[in-house]
Amino acid sequence: MKCKVYIKSILLPLIPGGIVGFITSKFMNYEMLIKPVLAPPAIVFPIVWSILYILMGISYGMLVIRGLNTSEIKKLYYGQLIVNLLWPVIFFVFKLRFLALIWIILLVYLVYKMVKVFYHLKKEAGLIQIPYLIWVLFATYLNLFFYILNK
Repeated sequence: MKCKVYIKSILLPLIPGGIVGFITSKFMNYEMLIKPVLAPPAIVFPIVWSILYILMGISYGMLVIRGLNTSEIKKLYYGQLIVNLLWPVIFFVFKLRFLALIWIILLVYLVYKMVKVFYHLKKEAGLIQIPYLIWVLFATYLNLFFYILNK
């Protein structure tokens, strides 16, 4: 039973994340952009996002197994996931870098809130979301400087 919950919880962000990555890959111009200091090579992004989606799923699965996935938790979790999945569309497909910056700031807020709420419900569920929060903060830095450097 627990195994099925974790598999479902992991696939929930991983599959849509992979689909969005596949769709947006046709529009990506990452190599052509002027890059800020600390910008990683393009290959880093699918690796990091896969790990983060797996951690996200494990974290949510911990709450599901304990019956802690209330409607408020679901709204927060799915809300941040939707915001997350739309960011690459805004940034790469539509190339709206400033809107993407505003959007990712919203994502930072939602992820921070999720970490905090998950932590209060189950400490480990919140702690394993911290790499996600750190990465989204780093992505915000990248988005800001991609916007500035590539006007």
